[in-house]
Amino acid sequence: MPELPEVETVRRGLNRVTLNKPVRGGEVLLLRSIAYPDSVEDFWGGVTQAQIIQWQRRGKYLLANLSGPTGEAAGWLGVHLRMTGQLLWVPSTEPVTQHCRVRLVLGDRELRFVDQRTFGRLWWVPPGQRPETIMTGLAKLGPEPFELGFSPEYLYQATRHRSRPIKNALLDQRLVAGIGNIYADESLFISGIRPDIPSGRLGRSRLTRLHGAVQQVLTASIEAGGTTFSDFRDVHGVNGNYGGVAWVYDRKGEPCRTCQTPIQRIKLAGRSSHYCPSCQH
Repeated sequence: MPELPEVETVRRGLNRVTLNKPVRGGEVLLLRSIAYPDSVEDFWGGVTQAQIIQWQRRGKYLLANLSGPTGEAAGWLGVHLRMTGQLLWVPSTEPVTQHCRVRLVLGDRELRFVDQRTFGRLWWVPPGQRPETIMTGLAKLGPEPFELGFSPEYLYQATRHRSRPIKNALLDQRLVAGIGNIYADESLFISGIRPDIPSGRLGRSRLTRLHGAVQQVLTASIEAGGTTFSDFRDVHGVNGNYGGVAWVYDRKGEPCRTCQTPIQRIKLAGRSSHYCPSCQH
C-alpha cells in the first residue's frame, strides 16, 4: 500500500501537471471505485467543468480543491489509493489498460485511476461541505509526522502504559497519519528499537530517538520518490527509488547494512516486521 512518501510524491507530481485545466469529461469503468456520490451522474455533475486549484495530502488521502468555470467553489475531489491504486497522467491517445477504473479528461491528456486490486476509492465532496464529513476516515487521523502536534512528548503520552508492540502503535493511523509497514520497520531500525517491544516500556529518550527516526526516514523516502516493491508509480509511471536502500524492510535473510547480522522477519498482528536482532533491542 502506498504510504505517506508515495502519496506525497503523487501529490507533488499532480500539482505540477494538472492544475487549472477544466475537467472536460471522462468515464467510470468500475462503479465501486466511486465512493461518493452514489450516482455516477452526480459525480460527473460535480467534477465536469471544474478545475483543480491545488492538491493536498492528509495521511494517505489526496484532496483536490476544485473551482468552477467562473471561480466559484466546486467542492473537492478525494482519492485513496489503498493497496494498488495509481494516478497516471497520460495522453488521451494512450490505450486504456485493463485495470483502469476512472478516466478524467483534462485537455489533450487524462488523469487515469488505475487499480489492480480495486480497493481504491474516489469521492466528490460538494461545495460547502468539509471533506471529513463525506470521507469519514479523515476525521479519525492523528497528527501528520511533520506537524508540531507530533512531538516526542506526544508520542510518549500516546504510548505510555500501553502493552501493544511499538510497531503496531506506529501503524495506527489515529496515533500518527501516513506511516505503514515499510517506514515503521525503517524507523524502528534507525532508532535501534525492536518492533515487538511493548510500547509502554519505552521511555522518553528512546521515543525521542524514534520520533527523529520517523521524520528522517520519511524525508529520505520523499526525496527518493517513494518506494516501489510492486505497484507504486508516480504520475508519469516511474518507480520510486527508496526500496533499493532500505535498511531492513523486505530484506529477510540478507545481511544488516550496519553489522552484517541476517535480517529477521516476524509477524505482529498479521503483518510482517523486519528487524536486525543485533542492532535493535
